Amino acid sequence: MQPIMDKIVIIGPESTGKSTLTQALAAYYSEPWVPEFAREYLLQLDRKYRFDDLLEMARGQIESEDERAKQAKEILFCDTDLRVIKIWSEHKYGRTHPWITQQIQNRKYDLYLLTDIDIPWQDDPLREHPDPDMRTYFMQLYEQVLESSGVPWVKISGSPKERFRAGVAAIEARKKD
Repeated sequence: MQPIMDKIVIIGPESTGKSTLTQALAAYYSEPWVPEFAREYLLQLDRKYRFDDLLEMARGQIESEDERAKQAKEILFCDTDLRVIKIWSEHKYGRTHPWITQQIQNRKYDLYLLTDIDIPWQDDPLREHPDPDMRTYFMQLYEQVLESSGVPWVKISGSPKERFRAGVAAIEARKKD
């Protein structure tokens, strides 16, 4: 596997433009991006997900990330990471599988872009919490998780164009460090 200059994760609550921003940044830098594996997994599931499914989603996310990393020249863009699965697991089940926790501790990322809840909710059968209070609750959880991680992060707000410009600015500032 080639060395990667940076692994950048786009993270945030549901319906905050993570995938759109991830794809736009990857295209701008001509680098690969890792789709959110949980979405693919859930679309193929013919029942409601259970606690054990979160471990499968986490493993799939890691495998996808490792595979796409082989294609990266300088940057790998990740549409979420295992912190998302941990937040959902803790919220829904009050616990997280130890393997997920271990992977969060062992895997290193260089920058997080936290997408804000300042854009309108878009319905999607996989999304669970459209209530504004729940969106605020999850936003606060993501901020706490990132603050305690010690990894650099930037909150990304505004229109899609403003979010894109803020993402590029954060990446370019990181390159200068």
